[in-house]
Amino acid sequence: MPEMIIREAIAHGLREALDGDEDVFMMGEDIGAYDGAYAVTRGFLERYGPERIRDTPISESGFVGAAIGSSLVGMRPVVEIMTINFSLLAMDQIINHAAKLRYMSNGQLKVPMLIRTVTGGGAQLAATHSQSFEGWYASVPGLKVAVPSTPYDALGLIRSSLKDDNPIIYAEHALIYGYRGEVPEEYYEVPFGKAKVRREGSDITIIGYSRMAHIAMQAADKLAERGRQAEVIDLRTLRPLDIETIAESVRKTNRAVVVEEAWQTGGFAGEVASAIHEEAFDYLDGPVVRVGGIDVPAPYSGQLEAATIPDADRVVSEISRTFGI
Repeated sequence: MPEMIIREAIAHGLREALDGDEDVFMMGEDIGAYDGAYAVTRGFLERYGPERIRDTPISESGFVGAAIGSSLVGMRPVVEIMTINFSLLAMDQIINHAAKLRYMSNGQLKVPMLIRTVTGGGAQLAATHSQSFEGWYASVPGLKVAVPSTPYDALGLIRSSLKDDNPIIYAEHALIYGYRGEVPEEYYEVPFGKAKVRREGSDITIIGYSRMAHIAMQAADKLAERGRQAEVIDLRTLRPLDIETIAESVRKTNRAVVVEEAWQTGGFAGEVASAIHEEAFDYLDGPVVRVGGIDVPAPYSGQLEAATIPDADRVVSEISRTFGI
């Protein structure tokens, strides 16, 4: 089975869509002549031309609005917003238009639009470029939110996204673009709303997504050194959320930890924790633990920034403090 890195898997899925459907086109900041801020669209302009690979001005509200309009008349736009921080400038278009038009038109309109954007911190890009807002978007009915952590999922979710007639936020973490993994040669898709059990265990359930799915695996390795077996669940999508897989695991392990890079206050981890209490309360041997980002703007200093983001040691420390294991 061949291997890819996440960047290559996403690019592969985009090329498939562009090759297979003439209504698919891309637009965004620096995706063409510059080959993409994160090199995902390298060579796309040369291969597909400026009609289908459109460099946009720095005007997120304008080009997201243009993408919504094109989707309403039968096109299937793929929008790249350079970082999720910049999506704030298009929030009215995304939340009040893309997410609502199908409902408000009683199904007469649809918005098959994929918004790719980069989330997360850890790269010393400072307070206005190192934030995680995918949980905000997951609270909005009408949107779907994908958060891949492996090349397999990155490609499978791209494929599912480009067949979906709903607007989708596809959040890519900058620090895991180079993560390598196996990707089958045969065609497959990863469905929305189906979490993945990355590691089976019996003592505690650790839940994460995107880069934090990797941190959860590292924490599980550290717990294994103590003779404790953690089950690790990768959410893969935040909306729809697969609470069934989570609850099934918690009923087995009787303990749960939710790890998220976003600020802990108001974070999506709180939604997951609440759902666990609703679906598996009688099985819990203690409170659901949340390990989230520290509630401060992201520092520019690398050491200070790292201290604000959950790592495996902090996850294990919180588990030990709460459960004594």
